[in-house]
Amino acid sequence: MSQIAAKTYDPAPARQVAFLGLGVMGYPMAGHLARAGHRVTVYNRSAAKANAWLADCPGHAAAPTPREAAAGADIVFACVGNDADLRSVVLGPDGAFAGMKPGAIFVDHTTASAEVARELYAQAHSLGLHFVDAPVSGGQAGAQNGMLTVMCGGDTAAFEAVKPAAMAFSRAFTLLGSSGAGQLAKMVNQICIAGLVQGLSEAVAFGQQAGLDMHQVLDVIGKGAAQSWQLDNRGKTMADDKFEFGFAVDWMRKDLGLVLDEAKRNGARLPVTALVDQFYADVQKMGGGRWDTSSLIRRLR
Repeated sequence: MSQIAAKTYDPAPARQVAFLGLGVMGYPMAGHLARAGHRVTVYNRSAAKANAWLADCPGHAAAPTPREAAAGADIVFACVGNDADLRSVVLGPDGAFAGMKPGAIFVDHTTASAEVARELYAQAHSLGLHFVDAPVSGGQAGAQNGMLTVMCGGDTAAFEAVKPAAMAFSRAFTLLGSSGAGQLAKMVNQICIAGLVQGLSEAVAFGQQAGLDMHQVLDVIGKGAAQSWQLDNRGKTMADDKFEFGFAVDWMRKDLGLVLDEAKRNGARLPVTALVDQFYADVQKMGGGRWDTSSLIRRLR
């Protein structure tokens, strides 16, 4: 399957953009920007991945540092691993901020802490730049199909300036509040997913133990109140014990760590989320760190 699926793009003014980080999400996101007509310069820690992207998207460019990738760009997009990775591509003499022109906008699609979003927003403001935190939901398939849901925090003017370009890889691109609001909304998203996947795991395991045809059962209950994205897209693969795809347990644990840290700061009570986080730790101990998050059911077998 191609990492960048075909998509019809709405007309948008061509922009000079950079994209930092060509992982399973960033590679197709940058590709959609290129195919929508934007002029794209990419940066990736592994030059081999950047060269592969250039082969898929000829006529664009790669740079050896974030600073050089960001030079001259109207918008710099990034999608990396965590807070530390984000700081490494943004700050310092080779970081993107050092190369961005005045008034340029940095859009961060990393799932990171609200704290680092606010820190980098303030740093950008002091340099005459703009920063939008914009974590995504939709997984690898959403990135490949250009159908991500993007939750944004930051200033309205910066958000409106980047939205036409960002719609190249988005189905929804929404401003939810000031700096950090995007990251907080992504935490809400992950709380919902954690509880849903555990509930679905218990349901499938129960049904199999009872001797039911779970493919048939899932077809039936998927037409009622139990329906969810997880049931539609993961229920049958859970029943079939297939987990070599999708959003990795290691990344979910990283995200839930951010959630639980934020809950300590704001006083929210998350008993189910904390429990499911420990269940994911069990899956890691089973060697399932790279399995899809639906592998929670493995604990019940």
